Amino acid sequence: MPTDSRLPRVLHVLLHLDQTEDPVTSDQIGQMLMTNPALVRRVMGGLRKAGLVSSSKGHGGGWYLVRSLTEISLADVYAALGSPQLFAVGPSSDNPSCLLERAANKATGNALEAAKLVFNTELEKMTVAELVRPHAQTIKAHQRQRNPSTE
Repeated sequence: MPTDSRLPRVLHVLLHLDQTEDPVTSDQIGQMLMTNPALVRRVMGGLRKAGLVSSSKGHGGGWYLVRSLTEISLADVYAALGSPQLFAVGPSSDNPSCLLERAANKATGNALEAAKLVFNTELEKMTVAELVRPHAQTIKAHQRQRNPSTE
């Protein structure tokens, strides 16, 4: 089963949007993520509906943040993505009238719900801005190396 990497990829995009003054186009984001700009527009549209980003059209247009990253929790972003399914594990439906299958489904379902609760609780604890704090010095040094004229 393929993994859904939208959450870390969108967090990556939000961090870049916070570093830029000008709107960033879907083409630019697509190049950064090595994906199709149409897919970028679809995913970013969910973030726009959630009030995290907005976009402008025309020359100089693109995507930009409408809320500070200090106000956006990882849970907000996860919800804006439609709360993708976390696990490939799911209930069995081979023999729905079998009490043993029902017991197995209930046990795995309870464990999955507990895991989802922990996952969501952890996402609620952290804002997008907090993702870079442990790496702030390394990021600044990297940016200086890439663009020495900003010193």
